[in-house]
Parts: sequence; structure tokens; C-alpha cells
Amino acid sequence: MNELAAIVSITCLAVISPGADFAMITRTSLMYGRVIGLLAALGIACGVLLHVSYALIGVTTLVHHAPLLLTALKWLGALYLLYLGLGIFRSAPVSSGGNAPAGSLSRWQAWRCGFFTNALNPKTTLFVVSTFAQVVQPTTPLAVQLGYGAFMSVAHLLWFALVTVLFSHPQLRQQVLNWQVRINQLIGTVLMGLGAMLALSPLSH
Repeated sequence: MNELAAIVSITCLAVISPGADFAMITRTSLMYGRVIGLLAALGIACGVLLHVSYALIGVTTLVHHAPLLLTALKWLGALYLLYLGLGIFRSAPVSSGGNAPAGSLSRWQAWRCGFFTNALNPKTTLFVVSTFAQVVQPTTPLAVQLGYGAFMSVAHLLWFALVTVLFSHPQLRQQVLNWQVRINQLIGTVLMGLGAMLALSPLSH
């Protein structure tokens, strides 16, 4: 029970902490509406499952013995955030219905954006792998460990679905669309800043 309580509390704190996922979901929901935002949230949840798979196949040992792999992931994640942030900063405005060809997102693109934003974040890799390494006991049955991983994924999905619902409210969204160029510039700058911080910061584990 202590193990379960630790997993739940650590995951909830990690999920609600602001970061690249939150910035991306906020912008996607405001600009493109609820359905696109929910698909991006689903992409984030699928990204978490990728990190869980790392932990379950023993990447903890690999991370400790091959730090260059984690460093490579750090730089890949930083470059992706810089690319994503620059794209948002320069993106064309969308119409009130979100149907402008130059600024629309397909459902596949929404899921992919959420997935890669999370999957290429080495901080999430360290969170999941470290949690499994330090909290989950080696004697814990595989089925239970799979349950922990599923909880981490579902927790991300539920939190970002809630964020999507809040930020895609029709009245709020309509007001935001009037300021979308400035908001795109702000969120693009935030994502590029996060990418720069990730590139310059050491990864401790």
C-alpha cells in the first residue's frame, strides 16, 4: 500500500507541474478547440507509456551505464522544443472556426504533437524510470507494475483533458482568438525557452 501511495502522490505532483506539455496543450486547446486538444492529450498519455516501457525493460541500468544515450535524448528533446516553439511563434492565425488552411491541425498532427512533446522530454524519462527504480520493489509482480504504468498514463490523460476542457470553452476561446498572434508568440517563446533551458541544464538522476 505504501508503494501504491507513493506512486499516486509522485505522479500527481509531476502531472500538474507546469512544463512543455502544459504549454502545448494550452495553446492547442485555445487555438483549435476541444477535439484537437483532447487528441493532443491522448498523444501525451501515449508518450508516457513509452517512458514506462523504458522502465519495464530495464533502461534504468542502461541510463546509469550509458549516460551518452540520455544526453542524446536531452539534445533531441531540446531541439524539438525549439522547433515546436519557433513554429508556433511564426504560425498563421486560425479562423474563429479553426478551419483556416494555413493554421489548422489534423487529428493525426494533434496526437503526434502531444506524443513527441512528451516522448522526447528526458525529464519525463527520468521521472518514470527513477520512480520505478526507487519506489517499485523488484518483487512487485509485473502485472502490478503494468498497472502503475497505466495509472501514470491515465493520470496525464485526465489532467490534460481537464486543461483542454477549461481552455477550449467557447467564450474564452473566442476572446483568445482575437489575441492569437500575441499568444502564439508568448507560448512559442516559452517553449523555445524551455528548450534552451533543457539544452543548458544538467540531467541529474
